[in-house]
Amino acid sequence: MEKLNLNEVKEFVNTNIVTFHENKIKTLENLDLRKILKAKNPYLFKAKNVTLASELILSILDAYLSSSEEKIFGDFLEKLAVFISLKTCKGRKSAVSGVDLEFTHKNMHHLISIKSGPNWANSSQLNALENNFKTAVTVLRQSHHTPQVQPVLGICYGKTRTTTWRGIALKVVGQNFWYYISENENLYTDIIEPLGYRAEEHNDKFLEEKGRVLNLFTQEFLEDFCVEGNIDWERLVKFNSGNLDLMNG
Repeated sequence: MEKLNLNEVKEFVNTNIVTFHENKIKTLENLDLRKILKAKNPYLFKAKNVTLASELILSILDAYLSSSEEKIFGDFLEKLAVFISLKTCKGRKSAVSGVDLEFTHKNMHHLISIKSGPNWANSSQLNALENNFKTAVTVLRQSHHTPQVQPVLGICYGKTRTTTWRGIALKVVGQNFWYYISENENLYTDIIEPLGYRAEEHNDKFLEEKGRVLNLFTQEFLEDFCVEGNIDWERLVKFNSGNLDLMNG
């Protein structure tokens, strides 16, 4: 592999981390109160004795944003990994379903599915990835121009030894993943510093927008789901779960 120029990595991160923060704000701007109310469990909030409308909305908003943020940042890490691979071994974004990155190194063609963290999938998603790997390997091995094929499940953070996943792929995690695409054992720590580029400035903008959305949603919730300042739990549950359409037996 070619030696990685860390200044190029920093420049890439500094440029593209801005998009991550912009997408976070876009997520807030496109939210709809009724959509997120339908996605969360009203019984849980009642069991926790939530009485403040603002507390309820903040909890729902934070839960929604947390899952959305993980997806947005996962997309950023995937782009970063593809960029690094491009510089070290002419890697490229893969067109294979379920595969994010592919490159050839030492007469081995590597197919990498990139996940941001270890808890990334349910059983159906795991099965889908296994099938995607098997299909890709079969197709590539039928080509006389393709060397040996190595599927890889690459996970950006975590602390697990490299293992064989489902008997068909390598599972490389954390430091091992970043080393796998760069042969730089310190890359996993080298990328931390540039990730904070203008982070405080971007976070202040995000918190300002979050505060605006929180105020608007709280006002809307008070008008539609509260009576004399109290949460109308029956009305909220009916909105969230009322759908009686059972056929008569």
